[in-house]
Amino acid sequence: MAYIRRKSHEITVGTIRLGADNPIRVQSMTNTVTMDTAASVAQILRIAEAGGELVRLTTQGTREAENMAAVREAVRKAGCTVPLVADVHFNPNVADVAARYCEKVRINPGNYVDAARQFRQLEYTDEQYACELQRIEDRLLPFLNICREHGTAVRIGVNHGSLSDRIMSRYGDTPAGIVESCMEFLRICVRHDFRDVVISIKASNTVVMVQSVRLLVERMDSEGMTFPLHLGVTEAGEGEDGRIKSAVGIGALLTEGIGDTIRVSLSEAPEKEIPVAHRLVELIPECCRLREEAAGSIKDDTVTLHVEADTLEELQLKAAMATGAVFIDGKAHKLNIMSDGFTEEQLRELSDAILQAARIKFVKTEYISCPGCGRTLYDLEGTIHRIKAATAHLKGLKIAIMGCIVNGPGEMADADYGYVGAARGKVSLYKAKECIEKNIPEEEAVERLLRFIEEDLQKR
Repeated sequence: MAYIRRKSHEITVGTIRLGADNPIRVQSMTNTVTMDTAASVAQILRIAEAGGELVRLTTQGTREAENMAAVREAVRKAGCTVPLVADVHFNPNVADVAARYCEKVRINPGNYVDAARQFRQLEYTDEQYACELQRIEDRLLPFLNICREHGTAVRIGVNHGSLSDRIMSRYGDTPAGIVESCMEFLRICVRHDFRDVVISIKASNTVVMVQSVRLLVERMDSEGMTFPLHLGVTEAGEGEDGRIKSAVGIGALLTEGIGDTIRVSLSEAPEKEIPVAHRLVELIPECCRLREEAAGSIKDDTVTLHVEADTLEELQLKAAMATGAVFIDGKAHKLNIMSDGFTEEQLRELSDAILQAARIKFVKTEYISCPGCGRTLYDLEGTIHRIKAATAHLKGLKIAIMGCIVNGPGEMADADYGYVGAARGKVSLYKAKECIEKNIPEEEAVERLLRFIEEDLQKR
């Protein structure tokens, strides 16, 4: 299949142009405390040196939003022109402030005006629902005007894990609800002729992510919209599993010509995300060919894929990109990878990892872990390693390890158990979306999670 990229209109974010015929841009996000200017600047410079073209920072409050001015000044003094993006949740006033100091502001439709997700069933008449939409427009328009005045771009970033109760009550936990959450905001932007917008729809579930982005493209096309798209599988995890899961979801869309900018969200140092993301972009032409071969090689419900690769990571990325869409679409349910220079065990383990990432079968515990950001108030990487070491023998479980509550309870609706940062040094534990223990001291939380899992499994 030939690679033909979906046409979007061009927008400018600081020194970067994206969309249209511009290169697919690669980005990441800091995991430093935004008020720590020196640490944030140092990490931004490392991301940029690795090839990151945009860097996002969390702005929990107006203090963090205002400190973006100091961060940007220091980054520019260091000779780095990478655009900075403020990440805003729960407080639209913070977005108004950040728009004055950053090249782009990300807002989340799930909590920009709507209350944070509580999994409540709400009832609206059509008139009441229309009033809610008007409330969103009344609050969004001043922000758009500030962005227009300062030349600031906007990212409308929908997360499966933070859909509002309003959307969930009317559309359910579905791709249709995810897309409508985005379209409500896009229609306001179009109505007021604000076009400097990038869209992202993310989920930790690759099937939900791919289906939702495809549906969004259809919906935008039907309404004459050409906004550029940012791709990512949120909370992909770390190590091989994080890379494979990202390649399955992002790769499925890239090989369909969808995507203007990407992030590989790994629970690792953010600069480590950049080479993986660049490699996915570089592999698009070859993986388009491999995808066509995979789709045409199905026999007895099995894809047989021949891949040439010099390293195991290259093999992982190519095989995951080439077959992701085939398995997400349910066209086959088995995978046989053939490649010289690798053992049968390596090829079998890779096949199983791809099938699990595409939600075909579960052969080991899946860890839904966020990459961390300035909101994370505990040792995320160390905690992930401890939980993985203690639960790796379990099969078929999904365990979420989340830095904070932005996506925590929502993404954990798809997990069996969850570990979520609640406050500095405090952690809350979940079973699915039910909180079972609140504000546990961090030093006790891993052991208590493991004890609860063991006790719960014994009851089954």
